[in-house]
Formats: sequence, structure tokens, C-alpha cells
Amino acid sequence: MSSADRHRGRHPADEELFSMEAAPALRQAVAELSWLLSRGYAMNSAVKLVGDRHQLRERQRLAASRAACSDTAREARAQQHLPAEALRGRTLMVDGFNLLVSLEAALSGGVLLRCRDGCLRDMSAVHGSYHAVVETDAALTLAAARLAELHTASIHWLLDKPVSNSGRLAGRIRELAEQHGWTWTVEAVFNPDADLIAARDAVVVSSDAMVIDRSACWYNLAADLILTHRCGPAWVLDLRE
Repeated sequence: MSSADRHRGRHPADEELFSMEAAPALRQAVAELSWLLSRGYAMNSAVKLVGDRHQLRERQRLAASRAACSDTAREARAQQHLPAEALRGRTLMVDGFNLLVSLEAALSGGVLLRCRDGCLRDMSAVHGSYHAVVETDAALTLAAARLAELHTASIHWLLDKPVSNSGRLAGRIRELAEQHGWTWTVEAVFNPDADLIAARDAVVVSSDAMVIDRSACWYNLAADLILTHRCGPAWVLDLRE
């Protein structure tokens, strides 16, 4: 399959698993899971407890775990998240796959979760290998348009080097940047999470919980673009209580 035939869209079961009828139980599961996490329960045991209680399917349990967080984590993330106007003149470090896959999913009709911490997270997974899709260039173009509006000082994209085709994607981003005059740098590194967390003077663009919990400050560009309908009428399932 070439990128001309491939999408980052929905799983065949998603229409049922994330339907309007399924949403109330999922929302309650996220609230209960967050309650347990706030009281020191481990994620895996808490997900099993809540998932069994609500008879959730495996993909629904994954969604609940992505949407839930402890009260402490929610408050800390809110304090560290910057408003759009605060990005002027700042250096941005972009969690490349994290942002791009969410935008590709939004453009191709995949489900996105509005999580307890305000982030939008997709249900796609790279699993060690990335393949460009029909929506890849459009996603990059949307990100570029918004980033230009924010008047940042510089933008540096980081991709996971161990993920196959990361070098090819880096090349495509550089090619588009040169064509359109985007002043971006792109690098494939072995551990982008560590580099993002270590960038104390930069604003991290990500919705990865592990990354944003350890970053000095962050911005969720995916939510900015998707919730303002710049990606069109995306499928967003609100799992906040």
C-alpha cells in the first residue's frame, strides 16, 4: 500500500466501541480510574478493576487509560501549559510523531479522546514502524500555518530514530519546509523523550503524559488545531467528567 491508499483512520470496531451509547460508561470509567490513580493505585491494576466493573473491551480500556490522570497530574499539567500568546519569541521542540499522528487521525476520521487533563489523544499506534498516509502533507501544512501565527523564534522537530521510516519522514518534512519557506529543523534521535524533557528553555509541543509531566512547559498544538476545527469536523469523544 502506498501513502496514496493509506489512512490513519478508525479501527473497524470503533463505531461501536466509541459510540454515543458507549460514551457514558467510558466517561464514568475515566472518572473512577482517575479517582484510583489519585489515591496511589497502579495504572495496570486500576485499569483492570475499572475495566472489569464496566465490562470494557480492550480498546476501550486503552482509551480510558489514555484519558485518565490523577488530580495531582491534572493540576501540574495545567500549571505548566502555556497559552498560545505566550509562545511568541519562544523556541519550540516538537514531539514529531505524537503531533503528526494525532493530526493525521483527525483528518482521516479516526477517534480522538478529549482527556481529563484537556489534551486530545488519538487511538493510533506507530508500533515501531511509521508509514505516511494520504493526510500526512496536509497535517504538516496545517501545523505550519498555525505555528506561523504564533510567531515563535524557532521550531525544532524530533522524531524517534528507532522507528522505521523516521529518516524518510524527516526528509519529507525538510523537503516541504524548503518548498514553503518554513524555518524548521528536523532531527531523528534515539530517545526524543529524553531530549524533549531536557530542553528546559524550550516549549515542548506534545500530549505524551510522560513527556509533559517532566517538561518545564508545554503546549498541546494538536488540541489547538483540532478543537478550533482547522482539521475539519473531527471525531472527538469527550471523556472528561
